[in-house]
Amino acid sequence: MGELSFFFGLQVRQIEGGTFINQAKYTKEMLKKFGMESFSTVSTPMSPSIKLDKDEDGQSVDIITYCGIIRSLLYLTASRPDILFADSSFNLISYADANYTGCKVDRKSTSGTCQFLGDRLVSCYRKKQTSIATSMTEAEYLAIGSCCAQLLWI
Repeated sequence: MGELSFFFGLQVRQIEGGTFINQAKYTKEMLKKFGMESFSTVSTPMSPSIKLDKDEDGQSVDIITYCGIIRSLLYLTASRPDILFADSSFNLISYADANYTGCKVDRKSTSGTCQFLGDRLVSCYRKKQTSIATSMTEAEYLAIGSCCAQLLWI
């Protein structure tokens, strides 16, 4: 069969100094498949000061293409080589935040959390809260509850 060089989107190169793994080929193929080769890179994908609301005049999104992009990105991030165990610190640290009535359409708040094991990010999410908070304190309380649930799961 020979030496392993490509496996489920991972490029593998074995030399005397060690084994090197990357996903450059999979990433380039994904960008080509979804017509994103000519897109420019940015350090921050979106300005944090922009408020999102419903686009009444926008065109419909092709759900098949959209789901394909999301699946490809999920696979890309889930299959990346995990070098967490090279870290010597195993302190579990978590952060949570919320914005009060961030969505202009339904006035729901948005929560976000991230969890670190040592200095490595192991979990994060950001989503619209399922209920409408009546104060900033309540929005933060809901975010902390989600954060604690994630910590208990970890």
